Amino acid sequence: MPHPKVEAVASRARAQMESTLQRLVEYLKYPAISCQPENAQDVVALSNRIRDDLEALGLDNSRVLTLENALPIVVADWLNAGPEKPTVLIYGHLDLQPVNEPEWRTDPHVATRVGDRLYARGSADDMGGWISHIAALRAWLEETGEVPCNIRLVIEGEEEIGSPNLERYMDAYPEAFDSDVMVLTDCENPSTEIPGLTVSLRGLLEVELVCEALEADGHSGLWGNMVPDVSKALMQLVSRLVDSDGRMRVGRVEVPAQWSEAAWNVPLTSDVIRKGAHLVQGVDPLPDRGTPPAEWMWRQPALTVVATTLPTPDVKKNALRRSASAILSVRLAPGQTAEEMLAILRAVLLVDAPGGVKVSLKEEGWSGEGWLYTPKGAAFEAADRAYEKAWGHKLVEVGVGGSIPFVALFGRRYGDLPLILNGVMDPQTTAHGPNESLHLGVFEKAIMANVYLFDELGALGKGGLG
Repeated sequence: MPHPKVEAVASRARAQMESTLQRLVEYLKYPAISCQPENAQDVVALSNRIRDDLEALGLDNSRVLTLENALPIVVADWLNAGPEKPTVLIYGHLDLQPVNEPEWRTDPHVATRVGDRLYARGSADDMGGWISHIAALRAWLEETGEVPCNIRLVIEGEEEIGSPNLERYMDAYPEAFDSDVMVLTDCENPSTEIPGLTVSLRGLLEVELVCEALEADGHSGLWGNMVPDVSKALMQLVSRLVDSDGRMRVGRVEVPAQWSEAAWNVPLTSDVIRKGAHLVQGVDPLPDRGTPPAEWMWRQPALTVVATTLPTPDVKKNALRRSASAILSVRLAPGQTAEEMLAILRAVLLVDAPGGVKVSLKEEGWSGEGWLYTPKGAAFEAADRAYEKAWGHKLVEVGVGGSIPFVALFGRRYGDLPLILNGVMDPQTTAHGPNESLHLGVFEKAIMANVYLFDELGALGKGGLG
């Protein structure tokens, strides 16, 4: 049964939107860029600020946890709903991506409203995500003095560098993660009108492809046409992996027909893709070739050439190069392992070398697991009801084409619990790129959905999660 004051709580949360936005604006001033050592103290300062604010809000055990050679995480809880009520863990991250892109139209650390969007680094990835939960908690506590379920908060400071120490924190502070349901905020909605429940991620494999032919660079006029050109050989080898559209022609996976058919309903239209990816005028999205865009983006592998040693204009010379190499980034289909893909690449690239060049292939950088999840049970039915009240639409199962290490980690360690992956991003958020923004309508609906979600999960009781 719904809490008798749930609608009053929703009204309060809506009335507090401006003060919630002001809190978000204050946090966005901190350049908490975890990959830059010079910003480590900004991560620490923001962590301390958040800890103090959570304590002032009325949460218990608000503290900053630390480990040697790791950036901090902030934790807090409110466990006064009683043992018969479920404990809901909310995960988010406070650290940011760098802001080196010259295309920023506003100061990336000064939140700026333009129309219905708020521009700043971290506005949607992921400050807006977890602050939408803080806003819901605040409304519950101020309106009723209680929350319908028990709450734990975990706000990480290293997500943008791959969460290298998160599992160490799980081992060192297991009580901070002890819960019955986990809500992980850092994901995208398929549009500003349709909420998304993320159920799959692609994995990641990086390899270095090297072509060698000469002991030293040689004169192209003297030896051209009789000596292999490693630069051309490198391009020929990469072309073996892709079709005429540039999609991987090797390593594709079978996707259940029912899922693929339903994927046509995901609103990834050409216009959405064009705007979200910021295609230049005159360039269209790749043709779907009878396969839904959602499948191409979320459930099939993809190849990107992320670095090469090919000659650049500033070092050009009429010479045959001694060697050439490329770093290839392969997004793995959910459930596809790095070992499987590496075997496929070797079978294609290490035979019949163009011009007889010497070819080698080795893993480079880090690889990441994919994730594929089947949401079922009363917790997800509760989430559907909450989102339908707030958005006017049930959650739509979506995937993420990227790789999010913390999700795979939570899935591996806590996969027996309901894992609800949501967030405030949309196709025009431009997370990790210049001019990142938060759609304010999505932000408000996310807050409302969280108000109802806490109520719905509390009403189930700990024994009714299923």
